[in-house]
Amino acid sequence: MRKFFLLFIVTFFAGSHLLQAQQVLQPGLPEKNNFSAVRLQKIDKLIQHYIDSNWISGAIALVARNGNIVYHKAIGYDDKEKNKLLQKDAIWRIASQTKAITSVAVMMLYEDGKFLLDEPISRYIPEFSKPVVLDKFNKEDTTYTTVPATREITIRDLLTHTSGVGYAQIGSQTMNAIYAKAGVVGGIGLKGGKLSDNIKKLGLLPLAHQPGEKWTYGLNSDILGYLIEVVSGKSLDQFFKQNIFDPLGMKDTYFYIPKEKQSRLAMLHSDDKSKHVVNTAEAINVNGIFYRDYPILDGGSFYSGGGGLVSTAFDYAQFMQMLLNKGTYNGKRLLSAHSIDMMTANQVGDLRQAKFGLGFEIVTETTSATKITSPGTFSWGGMFASSYWIDPKEKIVAQFVLQQFPFIHGDIAEKFKVAVYQAME
Repeated sequence: MRKFFLLFIVTFFAGSHLLQAQQVLQPGLPEKNNFSAVRLQKIDKLIQHYIDSNWISGAIALVARNGNIVYHKAIGYDDKEKNKLLQKDAIWRIASQTKAITSVAVMMLYEDGKFLLDEPISRYIPEFSKPVVLDKFNKEDTTYTTVPATREITIRDLLTHTSGVGYAQIGSQTMNAIYAKAGVVGGIGLKGGKLSDNIKKLGLLPLAHQPGEKWTYGLNSDILGYLIEVVSGKSLDQFFKQNIFDPLGMKDTYFYIPKEKQSRLAMLHSDDKSKHVVNTAEAINVNGIFYRDYPILDGGSFYSGGGGLVSTAFDYAQFMQMLLNKGTYNGKRLLSAHSIDMMTANQVGDLRQAKFGLGFEIVTETTSATKITSPGTFSWGGMFASSYWIDPKEKIVAQFVLQQFPFIHGDIAEKFKVAVYQAME
Protein backbone atom coordinates (compact mmCIF):
# COMPACT_ATOMS: atom_id res chain seq x y z
CA MET A 1 0.00 0.00 0.00
CA ARG A 2 2.86 2.35 0.88
CA LYS A 3 4.57 1.67 -2.46
CA PHE A 4 1.33 2.38 -4.29
CA PHE A 5 0.92 5.66 -2.43
CA LEU A 6 4.48 6.77 -3.21
CA LEU A 7 4.01 5.85 -6.87
CA PHE A 8 0.82 7.91 -6.93
CA ILE A 9 2.57 10.94 -5.44
CA VAL A 10 5.47 10.72 -7.91
CA THR A 11 3.09 10.28 -10.86
CA PHE A 12 0.90 13.18 -9.70
CA PHE A 13 3.77 15.66 -9.41
CA ALA A 14 5.38 14.49 -12.64
CA GLY A 15 2.03 14.96 -14.37
CA SER A 16 1.61 18.41 -12.84
CA HIS A 17 5.06 19.43 -14.05
CA LEU A 18 4.30 18.17 -17.55
CA LEU A 19 0.96 20.01 -17.53
CA GLN A 20 2.68 23.24 -16.55
CA ALA A 21 5.28 22.76 -19.28
CA GLN A 22 2.57 22.28 -21.91
CA GLN A 23 0.28 25.12 -20.86
CA VAL A 24 -1.12 27.11 -23.77
CA LEU A 25 -3.04 30.34 -23.43
CA GLN A 26 -6.79 30.08 -23.31
CA PRO A 27 -9.64 32.14 -21.83
CA GLY A 28 -10.19 31.53 -18.13
CA LEU A 29 -12.46 32.73 -15.37
CA PRO A 30 -10.76 35.07 -12.89
CA GLU A 31 -12.27 33.27 -9.87
CA LYS A 32 -10.84 29.92 -10.96
CA ASN A 33 -7.39 31.49 -11.12
CA ASN A 34 -7.50 33.28 -7.77
CA PHE A 35 -8.44 36.68 -9.17
CA SER A 36 -11.37 38.85 -8.18
CA ALA A 37 -13.39 39.80 -11.26
CA VAL A 38 -14.68 42.83 -9.37
CA ARG A 39 -11.21 44.06 -8.37
CA LEU A 40 -9.88 43.50 -11.90
CA GLN A 41 -12.25 46.27 -12.96
CA LYS A 42 -9.82 48.70 -11.34
CA ILE A 43 -7.72 48.21 -14.48
CA ASP A 44 -10.62 49.55 -16.55
CA LYS A 45 -10.97 52.55 -14.24
CA LEU A 46 -7.24 53.26 -14.34
CA ILE A 47 -7.09 53.27 -18.14
CA GLN A 48 -10.32 55.26 -18.44
CA HIS A 49 -8.97 57.90 -16.06
CA TYR A 50 -5.95 58.46 -18.32
CA ILE A 51 -8.20 58.56 -21.38
CA ASP A 52 -10.58 61.05 -19.73
CA SER A 53 -7.58 63.18 -18.73
CA ASN A 54 -6.58 63.26 -22.40
CA TRP A 55 -3.20 61.72 -21.55
CA ILE A 56 -3.69 58.58 -23.67
CA SER A 57 -6.03 57.67 -26.49
CA GLY A 58 -6.48 54.04 -25.46
CA ALA A 59 -4.68 50.94 -24.19
CA ILE A 60 -4.68 47.16 -24.47
CA ALA A 61 -4.05 45.03 -21.41
CA LEU A 62 -3.68 41.27 -21.06
CA VAL A 63 -3.18 39.22 -17.89
CA ALA A 64 -2.89 35.43 -17.77
CA ARG A 65 -2.30 33.08 -14.87
CA ASN A 66 -1.54 29.36 -15.16
CA GLY A 67 -2.06 29.75 -18.90
CA ASN A 68 -5.57 31.14 -18.42
CA ILE A 69 -6.32 34.64 -19.70
CA VAL A 70 -8.24 36.37 -16.92
CA TYR A 71 -8.16 39.85 -18.45
CA HIS A 72 -7.81 40.95 -22.07
CA LYS A 73 -9.37 44.24 -23.09
CA ALA A 74 -8.89 47.14 -25.46
CA ILE A 75 -10.20 50.37 -23.94
CA GLY A 76 -10.49 53.71 -25.70
CA TYR A 77 -9.60 54.84 -29.19
CA ASP A 78 -7.04 53.82 -31.75
CA ASP A 79 -7.63 57.02 -33.70
CA LYS A 80 -9.78 59.51 -31.81
CA GLU A 81 -9.74 61.97 -34.71
CA LYS A 82 -11.58 59.39 -36.83
CA ASN A 83 -13.65 58.02 -33.94
CA LYS A 84 -11.98 54.62 -34.48
CA LEU A 85 -12.09 52.36 -31.42
CA LEU A 86 -9.05 50.36 -30.33
CA GLN A 87 -9.31 46.59 -30.92
CA LYS A 88 -7.74 43.75 -28.93
CA ASP A 89 -6.09 42.35 -32.05
CA ALA A 90 -4.50 45.64 -33.08
CA ILE A 91 -0.99 45.19 -34.42
CA TRP A 92 1.46 47.43 -32.60
CA ARG A 93 5.12 48.38 -32.75
CA ILE A 94 6.73 46.34 -29.98
CA ALA A 95 10.08 48.17 -30.34
CA SER A 96 12.50 46.92 -27.65
CA GLN A 97 10.24 44.02 -26.76
CA THR A 98 11.93 42.60 -29.86
CA LYS A 99 15.09 42.18 -27.76
CA ALA A 100 13.68 39.24 -25.78
CA ILE A 101 12.91 37.39 -29.01
CA THR A 102 16.42 38.05 -30.30
CA SER A 103 17.89 36.81 -27.01
CA VAL A 104 15.88 33.59 -27.27
CA ALA A 105 17.09 33.10 -30.85
CA VAL A 106 20.70 33.57 -29.71
CA MET A 107 20.24 31.01 -26.94
CA MET A 108 18.72 28.53 -29.41
CA LEU A 109 21.87 28.77 -31.53
CA TYR A 110 23.98 28.49 -28.36
CA GLU A 111 22.15 25.26 -27.55
CA ASP A 112 22.80 24.08 -31.12
CA GLY A 113 26.54 24.36 -30.41
CA LYS A 114 27.10 27.23 -32.84
CA PHE A 115 29.06 29.30 -30.30
CA LEU A 116 29.74 29.86 -26.61
CA LEU A 117 28.56 32.96 -24.81
CA ASP A 118 32.00 34.11 -23.72
CA GLU A 119 33.46 33.99 -27.22
CA PRO A 120 34.42 37.34 -28.80
CA ILE A 121 31.85 38.60 -31.29
CA SER A 122 34.72 39.33 -33.71
CA ARG A 123 34.95 35.62 -34.53
CA TYR A 124 31.68 36.05 -36.39
CA ILE A 125 31.70 39.78 -37.20
CA PRO A 126 35.34 40.73 -37.94
CA GLU A 127 34.63 44.47 -37.83
CA PHE A 128 34.58 44.19 -34.02
CA SER A 129 38.18 42.96 -33.78
CA LYS A 130 40.67 45.27 -32.03
CA PRO A 131 37.98 47.44 -30.34
CA VAL A 132 38.83 50.90 -29.05
CA VAL A 133 37.22 53.00 -26.32
CA LEU A 134 36.35 56.70 -26.55
CA ASP A 135 38.86 58.87 -24.69
CA LYS A 136 38.25 62.54 -25.60
CA PHE A 137 35.41 64.01 -27.67
CA ASN A 138 35.28 67.48 -29.26
CA LYS A 139 31.68 68.73 -29.43
CA GLU A 140 32.59 71.48 -31.88
CA ASP A 141 33.67 69.26 -34.76
CA THR A 142 32.73 65.77 -33.41
CA THR A 143 36.33 64.55 -33.60
CA TYR A 144 37.58 62.20 -30.91
CA THR A 145 40.53 60.23 -29.62
CA THR A 146 40.51 56.63 -28.41
CA VAL A 147 42.41 54.15 -26.28
CA PRO A 148 42.61 50.39 -26.90
CA ALA A 149 39.99 48.24 -25.22
CA THR A 150 41.33 45.98 -22.50
CA ARG A 151 39.55 43.00 -24.08
CA GLU A 152 37.17 42.15 -26.87
CA ILE A 153 33.36 42.25 -26.69
CA THR A 154 31.79 38.87 -25.98
CA ILE A 155 28.37 37.55 -26.91
CA ARG A 156 27.49 37.62 -23.21
CA ASP A 157 28.43 41.32 -23.06
CA LEU A 158 25.91 41.96 -25.84
CA LEU A 159 23.16 39.97 -24.12
CA THR A 160 23.69 41.92 -20.89
CA HIS A 161 24.26 45.40 -22.42
CA THR A 162 27.70 45.63 -20.85
CA SER A 163 29.65 45.80 -24.14
CA GLY A 164 30.13 49.57 -24.22
CA VAL A 165 28.09 49.92 -27.42
CA GLY A 166 25.70 52.88 -27.21
CA TYR A 167 22.38 53.62 -28.90
CA ALA A 168 22.15 55.61 -32.10
CA GLN A 169 19.57 58.45 -32.14
CA ILE A 170 18.23 57.82 -28.61
CA GLY A 171 21.50 57.41 -26.69
CA SER A 172 23.88 59.94 -25.17
CA GLN A 173 24.59 63.16 -27.08
CA THR A 174 28.18 62.10 -27.63
CA MET A 175 27.41 58.66 -29.04
CA ASN A 176 24.50 60.09 -31.05
CA ALA A 177 26.92 62.48 -32.74
CA ILE A 178 29.56 59.81 -33.42
CA TYR A 179 27.01 57.38 -34.82
CA ALA A 180 25.22 59.99 -36.91
CA LYS A 181 28.49 61.12 -38.52
CA ALA A 182 29.24 57.48 -39.46
CA GLY A 183 25.70 56.84 -40.74
CA VAL A 184 24.78 54.36 -38.00
CA VAL A 185 21.04 54.35 -37.19
CA GLY A 186 18.84 53.03 -34.40
CA GLY A 187 17.15 50.47 -36.64
CA ILE A 188 13.44 51.36 -36.54
CA GLY A 189 11.35 53.97 -38.30
CA LEU A 190 13.37 53.43 -41.46
CA LYS A 191 12.39 53.14 -45.10
CA GLY A 192 15.50 51.37 -46.31
CA GLY A 193 18.93 50.00 -45.51
CA LYS A 194 20.19 46.67 -44.23
CA LEU A 195 21.12 45.39 -40.79
CA SER A 196 24.46 44.03 -42.02
CA ASP A 197 25.63 47.41 -43.33
CA ASN A 198 24.63 49.15 -40.11
CA ILE A 199 26.44 46.66 -37.88
CA LYS A 200 29.62 46.60 -39.96
CA LYS A 201 29.87 50.39 -39.66
CA LEU A 202 29.13 50.20 -35.93
CA GLY A 203 31.94 47.69 -35.38
CA LEU A 204 34.53 50.23 -36.51
CA LEU A 205 33.44 52.92 -34.04
CA PRO A 206 34.64 53.50 -30.45
CA LEU A 207 32.92 52.04 -27.40
CA ALA A 208 31.51 54.32 -24.71
CA HIS A 209 33.46 52.41 -22.04
CA GLN A 210 35.54 49.29 -21.53
CA PRO A 211 33.66 46.01 -22.12
CA GLY A 212 32.15 44.70 -18.89
CA GLU A 213 32.86 47.91 -16.99
CA LYS A 214 29.34 49.42 -17.01
CA TRP A 215 25.75 48.74 -18.07
CA THR A 216 24.89 50.85 -21.12
CA TYR A 217 21.68 50.39 -23.09
CA GLY A 218 22.68 50.21 -26.73
CA LEU A 219 22.54 48.51 -30.11
CA ASN A 220 23.65 45.21 -28.59
CA SER A 221 20.58 43.26 -29.74
CA ASP A 222 20.98 44.60 -33.27
CA ILE A 223 24.51 43.18 -33.27
CA LEU A 224 23.09 39.89 -31.99
CA GLY A 225 20.51 39.97 -34.77
CA TYR A 226 23.32 40.12 -37.31
CA LEU A 227 25.16 37.35 -35.44
CA ILE A 228 22.05 35.18 -35.93
CA GLU A 229 22.11 35.91 -39.65
CA VAL A 230 25.82 35.10 -39.96
CA VAL A 231 25.67 31.86 -37.99
CA SER A 232 22.35 30.55 -39.32
CA GLY A 233 22.78 31.61 -42.94
CA LYS A 234 19.24 33.04 -42.87
CA SER A 235 17.85 36.54 -42.63
CA LEU A 236 16.68 37.47 -39.15
CA ASP A 237 13.15 37.62 -40.54
CA GLN A 238 13.38 34.02 -41.80
CA PHE A 239 15.03 32.68 -38.64
CA PHE A 240 12.41 34.20 -36.35
CA LYS A 241 9.52 32.93 -38.47
CA GLN A 242 10.80 29.37 -38.88
CA ASN A 243 12.18 28.83 -35.39
CA ILE A 244 10.01 30.96 -33.08
CA PHE A 245 6.86 32.42 -34.65
CA ASP A 246 5.60 29.36 -36.53
CA PRO A 247 6.28 26.87 -33.69
CA LEU A 248 4.55 29.13 -31.15
CA GLY A 249 1.63 29.99 -33.43
CA MET A 250 2.51 33.70 -33.50
CA LYS A 251 0.51 34.58 -36.60
CA ASP A 252 0.59 38.37 -36.28
CA THR A 253 4.26 39.07 -35.54
CA TYR A 254 6.39 40.57 -38.32
CA PHE A 255 9.08 43.06 -39.21
CA TYR A 256 6.88 44.35 -42.03
CA ILE A 257 3.11 43.75 -42.02
CA PRO A 258 1.62 41.95 -45.05
CA LYS A 259 -0.89 43.93 -47.10
CA GLU A 260 -3.94 42.03 -45.87
CA LYS A 261 -3.18 43.04 -42.25
CA GLN A 262 -1.86 46.58 -42.70
CA SER A 263 -5.20 48.16 -41.74
CA ARG A 264 -4.74 46.71 -38.23
CA LEU A 265 -1.60 48.73 -37.47
CA ALA A 266 -2.34 50.85 -34.40
CA MET A 267 -2.02 54.63 -34.61
CA LEU A 268 1.10 56.06 -32.98
CA HIS A 269 0.52 58.95 -30.57
CA SER A 270 2.58 61.74 -29.02
CA ASP A 271 2.28 64.35 -26.26
CA ASP A 272 1.61 67.90 -27.40
CA LYS A 273 2.86 71.06 -25.67
CA SER A 274 -0.05 70.95 -23.22
CA LYS A 275 0.91 67.34 -22.32
CA HIS A 276 -2.19 65.95 -24.03
CA VAL A 277 -2.29 63.08 -26.50
CA VAL A 278 -2.33 63.69 -30.27
CA ASN A 279 -1.82 61.56 -33.36
CA THR A 280 1.84 61.46 -34.37
CA ALA A 281 2.79 63.05 -37.68
CA GLU A 282 3.75 60.65 -40.46
CA ALA A 283 7.38 61.78 -40.25
CA ILE A 284 8.94 63.03 -37.02
CA ASN A 285 12.45 64.03 -35.98
CA VAL A 286 14.07 61.63 -33.52
CA ASN A 287 17.68 62.78 -34.04
CA GLY A 288 17.09 61.92 -37.67
CA ILE A 289 13.89 61.25 -39.60
CA PHE A 290 11.59 58.61 -38.12
CA TYR A 291 8.65 57.32 -40.16
CA ARG A 292 5.51 56.53 -38.15
CA ASP A 293 4.15 53.78 -40.39
CA TYR A 294 7.43 52.03 -41.27
CA PRO A 295 6.00 48.54 -40.47
CA ILE A 296 3.70 48.70 -43.52
CA LEU A 297 6.58 49.34 -45.90
CA ASP A 298 6.32 46.84 -48.76
CA GLY A 299 9.61 45.07 -49.33
CA GLY A 300 11.29 46.36 -46.17
CA SER A 301 14.80 44.97 -45.75
CA PHE A 302 16.10 46.25 -42.38
CA TYR A 303 15.54 43.66 -39.65
CA SER A 304 16.36 45.27 -36.32
CA GLY A 305 16.93 42.68 -33.59
CA GLY A 306 16.73 45.47 -31.05
CA GLY A 307 13.40 46.99 -31.98
CA GLY A 308 11.96 46.21 -35.39
CA LEU A 309 9.05 43.84 -34.76
CA VAL A 310 5.31 44.38 -34.57
CA SER A 311 2.92 42.00 -32.82
CA THR A 312 -0.39 41.70 -30.97
CA ALA A 313 -0.94 41.42 -27.24
CA PHE A 314 -2.03 37.78 -27.62
CA ASP A 315 0.85 36.85 -29.93
CA TYR A 316 3.45 38.27 -27.56
CA ALA A 317 1.72 36.65 -24.60
CA GLN A 318 2.24 33.26 -26.26
CA PHE A 319 5.97 34.02 -26.40
CA MET A 320 5.90 35.03 -22.72
CA GLN A 321 4.01 31.87 -21.78
CA MET A 322 6.73 29.80 -23.48
CA LEU A 323 9.29 31.50 -21.23
CA LEU A 324 7.11 30.90 -18.17
CA ASN A 325 6.79 27.25 -19.23
CA LYS A 326 10.60 26.95 -19.11
CA GLY A 327 11.04 26.84 -22.87
CA THR A 328 8.02 24.91 -24.16
CA TYR A 329 4.66 25.84 -25.62
CA ASN A 330 1.96 23.82 -27.34
CA GLY A 331 4.13 20.71 -27.39
CA LYS A 332 7.14 22.52 -28.92
CA ARG A 333 10.38 23.02 -27.01
CA LEU A 334 12.38 26.06 -28.05
CA LEU A 335 14.88 26.17 -25.18
CA SER A 336 15.92 24.01 -22.26
CA ALA A 337 14.84 24.92 -18.74
CA HIS A 338 18.51 25.42 -17.81
CA SER A 339 18.95 28.08 -20.50
CA ILE A 340 15.80 29.89 -19.31
CA ASP A 341 17.19 29.79 -15.75
CA MET A 342 20.46 31.33 -16.93
CA MET A 343 18.67 34.03 -18.93
CA THR A 344 16.60 35.04 -15.93
CA ALA A 345 19.44 35.13 -13.39
CA ASN A 346 21.40 38.28 -12.55
CA GLN A 347 24.34 38.45 -14.96
CA VAL A 348 25.63 41.96 -14.21
CA GLY A 349 26.52 41.83 -10.52
CA ASP A 350 26.22 45.32 -9.08
CA LEU A 351 26.76 47.21 -12.35
CA ARG A 352 23.08 48.09 -12.36
CA GLN A 353 20.76 48.79 -9.42
CA ALA A 354 17.92 46.95 -11.14
CA LYS A 355 19.56 43.64 -12.00
CA PHE A 356 19.77 42.28 -15.52
CA GLY A 357 19.97 38.82 -17.07
CA LEU A 358 20.45 37.75 -20.69
CA GLY A 359 17.88 40.07 -22.22
CA PHE A 360 15.65 40.93 -19.26
CA GLU A 361 15.50 43.11 -16.18
CA ILE A 362 15.38 40.82 -13.15
CA VAL A 363 13.75 41.15 -9.72
CA THR A 364 16.06 39.42 -7.24
CA GLU A 365 15.56 38.60 -3.58
CA THR A 366 17.58 41.68 -2.65
CA THR A 367 15.71 44.06 -4.98
CA SER A 368 12.20 42.67 -4.41
CA ALA A 369 11.48 44.71 -1.28
CA THR A 370 10.58 47.75 -3.39
CA LYS A 371 8.64 45.81 -6.04
CA ILE A 372 5.06 44.55 -6.04
CA THR A 373 6.11 41.72 -8.36
CA SER A 374 7.66 38.55 -6.95
CA PRO A 375 11.37 37.70 -6.74
CA GLY A 376 12.32 36.02 -9.99
CA THR A 377 10.07 38.24 -12.12
CA PHE A 378 11.66 39.29 -15.41
CA SER A 379 10.50 42.08 -17.69
CA TRP A 380 11.19 44.83 -20.20
CA GLY A 381 9.29 47.22 -22.46
CA GLY A 382 9.34 49.19 -25.68
CA MET A 383 10.08 52.71 -26.87
CA PHE A 384 6.41 53.36 -27.64
CA ALA A 385 5.35 52.92 -24.00
CA SER A 386 4.56 49.20 -24.01
CA SER A 387 5.67 46.96 -21.14
CA TYR A 388 5.47 43.34 -20.03
CA TRP A 389 6.46 41.10 -17.16
CA ILE A 390 6.61 37.40 -16.34
CA ASP A 391 6.22 36.29 -12.71
CA PRO A 392 7.23 32.61 -12.32
CA LYS A 393 6.21 32.45 -8.65
CA GLU A 394 2.62 33.54 -9.32
CA LYS A 395 2.59 31.97 -12.85
CA ILE A 396 1.58 35.32 -14.36
CA VAL A 397 2.30 36.85 -17.76
CA ALA A 398 1.09 40.39 -18.33
CA GLN A 399 1.26 42.85 -21.21
CA PHE A 400 0.33 46.55 -21.24
CA VAL A 401 0.15 48.17 -24.66
CA LEU A 402 0.34 51.85 -25.47
CA GLN A 403 1.56 53.38 -28.72
CA GLN A 404 2.90 56.74 -27.69
CA PHE A 405 6.26 58.54 -28.04
CA PRO A 406 7.34 60.68 -26.36
CA PHE A 407 5.25 59.81 -23.31
CA ILE A 408 5.39 61.75 -20.05
CA HIS A 409 2.66 59.87 -18.18
CA GLY A 410 4.62 56.62 -17.87
CA ASP A 411 3.52 56.01 -14.30
CA ILE A 412 0.42 54.26 -15.71
CA ALA A 413 2.56 51.16 -16.41
CA GLU A 414 3.50 50.76 -12.74
CA LYS A 415 -0.06 51.53 -11.67
CA PHE A 416 -1.21 48.73 -13.99
CA LYS A 417 1.06 46.32 -12.13
CA VAL A 418 -0.46 47.38 -8.83
CA ALA A 419 -3.97 46.94 -10.26
CA VAL A 420 -3.13 43.37 -11.33
CA TYR A 421 -1.70 42.23 -7.98
CA GLN A 422 -4.35 43.92 -5.85
CA ALA A 423 -6.95 41.83 -7.69
CA MET A 424 -5.39 38.53 -6.60
CA GLU A 425 -7.21 36.61 -3.92
